[in-house]
Amino acid sequence: MTVSLPRTALLGGSLAVVAALALSACGAAPDKASATADGKSAATATFAADFGGMDALVAAAKKEGTLHAIALPRDWANYGALIDGFEKKYGIKIEVENPDGSSQDEINAVTSRKGQDRAPDVLDLGSSFALSAAEQGLLAGYKVVAFDGIPAGQKDPQARWYNDYGGYVSIGCDAKRVKECPTTFKDLLKPEYKGQVALNGNPTKAGAAFGGVYAAALAAGGSFDDIQPGIDFFAKLKKNGNFTPVESTPATVEQGETPISIDWDYLNAGYADEFKSKGVDWKVAVPADGRYAQYYSQAINKDAPHPAAARLWQEYLYSAEGQNLWLKGYARPVLMPAMEKAGTLDQAAATKLPEVDGTPAFPSEAQQSKAKDVLAQGWGKAVSG
Repeated sequence: MTVSLPRTALLGGSLAVVAALALSACGAAPDKASATADGKSAATATFAADFGGMDALVAAAKKEGTLHAIALPRDWANYGALIDGFEKKYGIKIEVENPDGSSQDEINAVTSRKGQDRAPDVLDLGSSFALSAAEQGLLAGYKVVAFDGIPAGQKDPQARWYNDYGGYVSIGCDAKRVKECPTTFKDLLKPEYKGQVALNGNPTKAGAAFGGVYAAALAAGGSFDDIQPGIDFFAKLKKNGNFTPVESTPATVEQGETPISIDWDYLNAGYADEFKSKGVDWKVAVPADGRYAQYYSQAINKDAPHPAAARLWQEYLYSAEGQNLWLKGYARPVLMPAMEKAGTLDQAAATKLPEVDGTPAFPSEAQQSKAKDVLAQGWGKAVSG
């Protein structure tokens, strides 16, 4: 979820429990001097023990004093609470640039600012973008303490990325502006929704929007191997006037520009809470005809200017405290099954998750990659004009 524009990211794995920044501004080379007395470097540490343990990592991160993040809206999956919690716990300032940016923006910032102290330290990417960044050699391998608890299908064996939180594609609706809220993709084709249906971003760049098109494909007879029916679905929505090119954000919802928004359930559920005091009756439905779920992935920039703080941030996110904060933001944390078994899961928060019937399947990495290529070729034509 979100005072935010589309985060771009794809996810993979199981939910058993989902404008480029071409700023090449000048800056000094990253300071990778974070090292222990015996010369161990945080920049090459592959787990905390490499650096002398958690106490040594905390001390080095505090010495760095800053963490550079990018594309982290405060009300996306409760990131505001995570940022505040980390800063309070460790006294390290988190600087978030371009909070409404996309996964591609994050990767662009890493490549365009290589060697600069303004480069992002950490990334929150969709799996397809994480895979791409890993293939480009942009990510550092680092195993958090909880690494073994992350399901095998949701992490890179070399620990260059691992899933963090996920959710289901859902349909959000302003019940005060829309007489009868849609609950399925089939409903969205009805003439009464003219000019009201929006996506959270461009599906060629944003994970939430990509998920929306994939879910529509499943609803329209497609499959993980065939996203084209989803593109055709939105072409039909565009042709009959129901689809609006306005990208859904909290601001557009408040202003009535996007009264129906296809987005992750954790974002739409967050809207419902956020807008109660503003007179917006926001309803959330996970469409039974297009049930699709994804996770996002965490990663560390291999050339992070604050390598110790970057690794400590990952440790915090995968602690019980961090995972439960995502859960409070209606997202399903990747360690949810392990925490439930260990008795560390916030059960009160878990009971508030949007209800979903059945267990969804997930596209493979190859299927997601193929779907991205098909979208890149056909999306613009489908919704232009």
